[in-house]
Amino acid sequence: MKAVSYRVYGGPEVLEYGELPKPKVGPDSVLVRVKAAAVNPVDWKAQAGYLEPLLDAVFPVIPGWDVSGVVVAVGSDVPEFQEGDEVIGYVREDFLSRGTFAEYVAAPVRTLARKPAGLSHEEAAGLPLAGLTAYQALKAVGAASGDTVLVHAAAGGVGSMAVQLARHFGARVIGTASERNHDYLRALGAEPVVYGDGLTERVRALAPEGVDVVLDLVGGGVIRTSAEVSAPGARLVSIADPEVADLNGRLLWVRPDADDLTALSHLAEQGVLSVEVAEVFPLEKTADAQRLSAQGHTRGKIVVTVP
Repeated sequence: MKAVSYRVYGGPEVLEYGELPKPKVGPDSVLVRVKAAAVNPVDWKAQAGYLEPLLDAVFPVIPGWDVSGVVVAVGSDVPEFQEGDEVIGYVREDFLSRGTFAEYVAAPVRTLARKPAGLSHEEAAGLPLAGLTAYQALKAVGAASGDTVLVHAAAGGVGSMAVQLARHFGARVIGTASERNHDYLRALGAEPVVYGDGLTERVRALAPEGVDVVLDLVGGGVIRTSAEVSAPGARLVSIADPEVADLNGRLLWVRPDADDLTALSHLAEQGVLSVEVAEVFPLEKTADAQRLSAQGHTRGKIVVTVP
């Protein structure tokens, strides 16, 4: 099969496009013909070796964890799916090797859900990791109707999902973003504020009594600033800053979860969740997609397609 892979840690320059063996399918897995795979910052961070203390790498490594595609073969004990089913997945295993930037990926059923009918493969590929991160973060802090939720990096892939989900749960949402993304956040139902110096005062002006929930999706010390604008008993969760534990908050590492992903798929079908696709690259241009992602200024998802 055609695939993008790397044999040593490094930046986009270590990626190779060529032929690799088609993956074998275990008893509780299916073989997915990849239609689209979304780029996430964790892809190029893992490729650079940042996750080496956590995950073994079996080289050559095919990067990518998000996928939308079609089941073409099923394992011997897979009642959940059959050939021809369209699926989405956050296909993360406990090692780096069999990723989604390829014509085929072997995906454990615990990582999959049925693709939302109303989404293209490009849109659907952007849902799993970002959607699950937002969904599991909001569940971890019990965000609910009546809460005021502060979302940092609200215009990003995870942040935009968090805004939509929190609004669906009945919460009021304040979101930090650059000014050029404020109209976008308003369209999603959030009240935008500019990040940077003076953030505390800007948030306090909108929520004088403090916010009830904080989602830190960016790191860089914003969790400390968030504590200054939090109401008594506020619930904090971060995907980027271990210091959240010092503030009695939760550091979250998103998990593959078929039930959660199915819930997100249903919300997308109902029109509650939308996925904005910023740019699409062909598989052989994955390195360019990574470079764009690493710039950190993209609104929505960067997607790689496989013909």
